[in-house]
Amino acid sequence: MTHAAGPSSQEIPQETAVRLLFLGDIVGRSGREAVVQHLPMVRERLGVDCAIVNGENAAHGFGITPGMVGELYRAGADCITTGNHVWDKREIIAHIDGDRRLLRPLNYPPGTPGRGATIVEAAGDRRVLVINAMARLFMDAIDDPFAAVDAAIADTTMPRDVDAILVDFHGEATSEKMAMGHYLDSRVSVVVGTHSHVPTADVMILPGGTAYQTDAGMCGDYDSVIGMKKSAPIHRFTTKMPGDRLEPAEGPATLCGLVVDTDDATGLARRTAPFRFGGCLAPAWPEA
Repeated sequence: MTHAAGPSSQEIPQETAVRLLFLGDIVGRSGREAVVQHLPMVRERLGVDCAIVNGENAAHGFGITPGMVGELYRAGADCITTGNHVWDKREIIAHIDGDRRLLRPLNYPPGTPGRGATIVEAAGDRRVLVINAMARLFMDAIDDPFAAVDAAIADTTMPRDVDAILVDFHGEATSEKMAMGHYLDSRVSVVVGTHSHVPTADVMILPGGTAYQTDAGMCGDYDSVIGMKKSAPIHRFTTKMPGDRLEPAEGPATLCGLVVDTDDATGLARRTAPFRFGGCLAPAWPEA
């Protein structure tokens, strides 16, 4: 795993850290079923204290339903984040206000249903603040995500108020995600990007102690175009015509994300590593 400056991982007893698992965008049935099938085993083998998953593409690639939310909770997800597809299944609108563990982007305008941040009870009586924000470059024109995250953490200090803070920053541009990582460095435990569906190789701990990855990748079939069957997007790119509706690929899914160990004394990251399991990508299994 990637280490912060200081003692090696062999000198860090597991009981001094909260172990966070974050899984990127679940795409369609293949990704959803893979998470439901494997998350209990992954939690046990890695000793995960808190598991957060992005579920915004779980329902046939577009949105999520209340039934799928419950399915993911039963499999071991402690919190579900989303993004620009959060409202694609209209039934989630009536559900989201009553579910404190299902988030929509924090920087939607005031009055939008749901919430963009919540405190999750993790193993060992730990408390994890999970924040979901959405970028603006090449995305919807919504409120400033930097100011929104500032406001969300303004009255929260690690480890006095919570043991860890994770930010899922859902966005297209790598530059905007990197800027958010450095903007929040030393103030939160983890900044991880979602939306692009391709895992980036820059898993690291920033100078101030915040774990960072530009994009966690997706939980879906990688023999695809970002989780979709290949023919329709190729047709669109080669003809510039609308063509058939995009359909999720249905082959074996790879679970993609990252694992972060935080320090109980500071709430910042001590170790981090990429996580990939199943499907057609090269596996990455962090040390237990």
